[in-house]
Amino acid sequence: MEPWVIATGLIFAYLLVTIVLGIVANRRLAVDLEDFLLYGRRAGFIVLYLTVVATYHSAFAFLGSGGFFYTHGIGFWDAGTWTVLVGAITYVLGSRIWALGKAFDYITPADMLADFYESEAVRVLVAIVSVVFTILYIQVQAQGLGYIINVASDGRISFELGTLILLVVAAAYLMAGGLRAVYWTDVVQGVWMYIAVWVGALVVAFKVFGGPIELWTAVREQRPDLLSLPGPEGFFTPGMWFGLMVVLSFGIVFQPHMMIRYYTAASAKTIKWLGATTPIFLMTLFIPAALVGLGGAVALPDLDIPDRVFPELLFRYAPAWLTGVILAGATAAAMSTLDSILHSNMTVLTRDVYQRYIAKEASTRHYILVGRLIIGALLVVGYVLSVRTFEFLVVLVALSGAGALQLMPGIVGICFPTRFLFTRSGIIAGIAVGLVTLYLTLVVAPHPLGLHGGVWSVLANFVAVGGVSAFTKPPSVATVARIHGTVERFVYGETS
Repeated sequence: MEPWVIATGLIFAYLLVTIVLGIVANRRLAVDLEDFLLYGRRAGFIVLYLTVVATYHSAFAFLGSGGFFYTHGIGFWDAGTWTVLVGAITYVLGSRIWALGKAFDYITPADMLADFYESEAVRVLVAIVSVVFTILYIQVQAQGLGYIINVASDGRISFELGTLILLVVAAAYLMAGGLRAVYWTDVVQGVWMYIAVWVGALVVAFKVFGGPIELWTAVREQRPDLLSLPGPEGFFTPGMWFGLMVVLSFGIVFQPHMMIRYYTAASAKTIKWLGATTPIFLMTLFIPAALVGLGGAVALPDLDIPDRVFPELLFRYAPAWLTGVILAGATAAAMSTLDSILHSNMTVLTRDVYQRYIAKEASTRHYILVGRLIIGALLVVGYVLSVRTFEFLVVLVALSGAGALQLMPGIVGICFPTRFLFTRSGIIAGIAVGLVTLYLTLVVAPHPLGLHGGVWSVLANFVAVGGVSAFTKPPSVATVARIHGTVERFVYGETS
């Protein structure tokens, strides 16, 4: 049997497993909007841990990070910084978001922001930002899936067809089982992707170089520029290090698919354990990514698309059956994030737009049906973006995170009570100024003074929020007492 048949067959066998899990989740699904959207707020530590780490590490980690190591060298170890910071953010901020969600039945980020700032305009703006910038993340996963199946089939399945097949599968099990299906498949995908990336990297290291030590020696001798800063293309300046650290930590935490996960936890203790332990998984996955990217730069120096370095190495140097198993792990990495983003965008559009402004008194079955139709529409948008625009996966992730960063002032103003209160006008002005600044510092004059445009945008956002809030009406005393009081009791008094 030809190697491509084995590799592709194993990927499709994996897809069958996810479909079966979606069907089983559908049978367990209650006719309840909170169950469909939030897993009934009953996610325990193991399930939540694996879905969070699987969602964080996607095509970005399995393909994009290897491509970045291939192109820019060891400077991408900045990723190690943001993985630690993500844990701290989850421990401190995530637990407060959980407490507010439990107290006031929040389902989306916009629920929390609109409630505190007493503004439907804030709700709509937050919903728009949440959806627009995470659509870029759908593109990241879709492109990764297309790369994987195209290489696994030795070019017989086109990038476009492979992307479509895998998008349809992810949408199908999400439509069937809601967030329960996402969580159950993410448990499998989280374990599979972690084992696969380590096994694949070690196989490549031993097959091509004789082992990891020999790989590092070959890189040092043949491509020492990859082991220096700011890297062969001068990308990793101190400003870019700091900027990516902020964008890839706070920016990803504030994306709706991550904030919604905080709401689903069974307890605050679950969130705190999550914050304490996720950096272990997140950080250690970049060790094999470095082996793949740096080793690939020596073994395959002329790749047209660096993000394809891992599947290209596997297909050339690993046995067909092992290549199939590992690429199924890469597929799991991409789908574990894709399904979460499809779910979060569906949740935002169903809850913050359709239920709020179009059909306020419809039945639960009606809202679930609308949510499923929205998933289909998002699938179409994601597919069109993925096959018509191409960019480094890491660049797209950073842009997506920079957009979500614009929610940071509003969320900080809610979760960390102070005497100075941000206002609805301040939040709206801050997001507007932040988005304009993001465009200017990414497109017109990229990264002024070497600092990532996402950092400039959130700094401008904070300045605008503070300036406008100083002269506009704050939230009512009753709202501040209700919400800030809940935070203070959670932190200093009552616990879960």
